[in-house]
Amino acid sequence: MTAHRHSPGSHHGPATDPGPFRVLVRELPCHRTVRVDGAFVAGLLAGLPMRDALGLAADDPEAGAAELDVDLYADNAHVFVAGTLRGHEVVACSRCVGPARLTLDETISATFMSPGELAAARAADEAAAAAAGAGTTRDGAAADDEDAGLELAAEDLDVFAYDGESVDLEPIVREQLVLAVPYAPLCKEDCRGLCPQCGIDRNVETCTCQPPGDPRFAALGALKLQS
Repeated sequence: MTAHRHSPGSHHGPATDPGPFRVLVRELPCHRTVRVDGAFVAGLLAGLPMRDALGLAADDPEAGAAELDVDLYADNAHVFVAGTLRGHEVVACSRCVGPARLTLDETISATFMSPGELAAARAADEAAAAAAGAGTTRDGAAADDEDAGLELAAEDLDVFAYDGESVDLEPIVREQLVLAVPYAPLCKEDCRGLCPQCGIDRNVETCTCQPPGDPRFAALGALKLQS
């Protein structure tokens, strides 16, 4: 598994105006709690099919809420972040298209490094991947070099770039909120979905629709069997 590595994003504000997500390096070590509201969650998830299917406002206050609770400390040129992200977000159920509330309870483990070091790490990843595809040891196992060892040590870490003066926690929150949306979310495990013929929500209404017949057998109905 390869660590996620991120370049500085467009959401970074100036270091002189930290804002709720930005932590100044000179304040480390420290503990930081950041709360995000429904409007933030709605704006973040806008454009995702399973959110847009609800047809709600772009700043819907009921879209969710979350709290990032982390400790930060510096070690030489690196900043380490560890803690949790807890809360919820609301998307469309993949069966009935009604609201599906997703619970968030994620462990956060991230490393911030300089843009130059991040670029070098990315290049090392690419070189290691190329070497793994081209070379093997005599027993058929992939070559075990120093880069591979570092990769294994960092496989559970998200890695971000920072400017040396402050770290921005917003990309961590954004990444976790998006990754928490499954491919086919459900409002409940036994959701009955919509009737494919009349479209009613079968969780709250019933209909008399019959399953359509198999068209492959339609011709058999016109046959008359000889007695």
